[in-house]
Amino acid sequence: MSSALNWDEFRLVRAIADTRSLVGAAERLGLNHSTVFRRLSTLEQQLGVRLFERSRAGYQPTPAGEEMVALASQMGDSVADFERRVAGRDIKPNGDLSVTTVDALALAVMPPILARFREAHPGVNLDLIIASQDLNLSRRDADVALRVTSGPSDTLVGRKICRIKWAVYANPEIERLYGADLVARAPWVAFGENYGPARVRRWLEKHVDRRRQICRVNAALAVVEFVALGVGAAALPCFLGDARDDLVRIGAPPSELESDLWLLTHADLRHSARVRAFMDFAGTELIKLRKLFEGEEE
Repeated sequence: MSSALNWDEFRLVRAIADTRSLVGAAERLGLNHSTVFRRLSTLEQQLGVRLFERSRAGYQPTPAGEEMVALASQMGDSVADFERRVAGRDIKPNGDLSVTTVDALALAVMPPILARFREAHPGVNLDLIIASQDLNLSRRDADVALRVTSGPSDTLVGRKICRIKWAVYANPEIERLYGADLVARAPWVAFGENYGPARVRRWLEKHVDRRRQICRVNAALAVVEFVALGVGAAALPCFLGDARDDLVRIGAPPSELESDLWLLTHADLRHSARVRAFMDFAGTELIKLRKLFEGEEE
């Protein structure tokens, strides 16, 4: 080995192993495909060993590659731990703050709250990350998460805002066509594979035959639009369905679809001034929307 390895090389190997491709690694690292290929080739020549086997399934780590990936994971966790502890020592609410949540909450609920927070704390630069899967707060994928869950991880702290209730919605024409038999007979717009709360997917499997699930979408806001156009009925969170004049709620919200809305951060960040300021501000604003989240009709 002609020279010592650096952190960037470990990140490169881990990114290739995680994505199983050079293209995926390039996207994750903000590089182009040729740069990743060149850096991997140079690294393998430097080490004198192959780190990956190329196959139809993608890039599979060799034993040497697996060792390097494991070490990269340990190093990444250590760096993230250090960053969390340092970030938790700030005094004034200044600097970058990343907030993550799902698309429906990010677009239908959070913009005015984020705007008012920025007005109150101009020293904080916000980064809103819309993600269908939960990001890892331990690894600093985000600082704060607005999450629909029944049980937050033990490493996270925060506050439960309220319940999130769901109900069945359709446009007026679908309601007239199927009436009381809507759940049993109407066509449905369902969530795509691995998208949406597990309890909602289980409810659909129980009550709606897959042959009637004529359209599947991996974005809640898109489901709303399909339902409004009369493609089919759907189960939607009440804060989305009730906000639309062109949708009709069918029956009471089924209790088995309910979950909790939590505002969370990592325990190491709870004393950070900017995190604490956001948690207090956003928590207060979100609680004002409790009736909307819990589907209470005026």
